[in-house]
Order: sequence, then structure tokens, then C-alpha cells
Amino acid sequence: MIFEDPPSFLTALPKAQGLAGLDLGTQTIGVAVSDTFLSVATPLETIKRRKFTLDAARLAEIVATRQIGGLVLGLPRNMDGSEGPRCQSTRAFARNLEKIDGLDLPITFWDERLSTVAAERALLEADTSRKRRAEVIDHVAAGYILQGALDRLRVIRAEQDR
Repeated sequence: MIFEDPPSFLTALPKAQGLAGLDLGTQTIGVAVSDTFLSVATPLETIKRRKFTLDAARLAEIVATRQIGGLVLGLPRNMDGSEGPRCQSTRAFARNLEKIDGLDLPITFWDERLSTVAAERALLEADTSRKRRAEVIDHVAAGYILQGALDRLRVIRAEQDR
């Protein structure tokens, strides 16, 4: 089920399972995963996009092996906050994921503006070579997306506990 707001998404999540964050590109899908406490995002891998069914099958493998209970998809809004064709593509991808066995999990979106810029900056500061940056940029960006969502969920949880 797709949730537009983080509080509803948090309520729908199963206990003691992590989240996966996805940075959807036209040629790759960056994947990051969280711990079961929903506190830390870790970049995992970059999937080279082929056909949707093959991409979904790889995501289903990750979900099963990593005990993932929900998905956070980076939503590539325009700098003015509006949604363009890439947002529509991301939303369509989410609707298609809902139909796949093993991927019928709670899904939400996280504004990914500047996540790739932040990932690039972090990799430059770590003195990562140009070749290596090209290999890892997508799943590092997915880590930024997922960490942003995790931080927001932690605030919501704290507010609910008051």
C-alpha cells in the first residue's frame, strides 16, 4: 500500500523489520537498507535496470534476505517543489511494485532533491576516485534518501510517545 504521509506509513510498518530506500534512475536503481531499529541507513548496491520484472525480482530478493518491512522511494521533485515527468515515473514504479509478490509492502516517498549532490560531495570529501564514484553514487544517494526518511520517522515516533 502506498502512503503519502510519513505518520500513516510508520503505523503500517511491521515491527522489527528494516526499510529499503530506492533512488530510481533511468539506467540504475540505487538501494540502501536500514537496521531493524529504523535508525541507520546503509548503502547496499546499485541495480542495473533491465526489464521491470527483472528489477522487481532483484528487489524481492533483497527484501526477503534483509527482512525489509517497507520501501522508501526517492521522489525527484523539481527545485520549486512541483512534480514533473520523473515524479510520475516514480509513482508508476511504486504502483507496479505493489502488484509483485514479495514487494506488497508499505511504500512511501521522500523528497530526494539534492540527494545525489550530497552523495557526490561526501564521496569527493572521502577522496573517492572518479571511477569509483560512478559505481557507488546511486546507492550512496539511496542512503541519503533513506536516512532522511528514518530521521523524520524517529521524530514522529517521539511525538507519538509524548
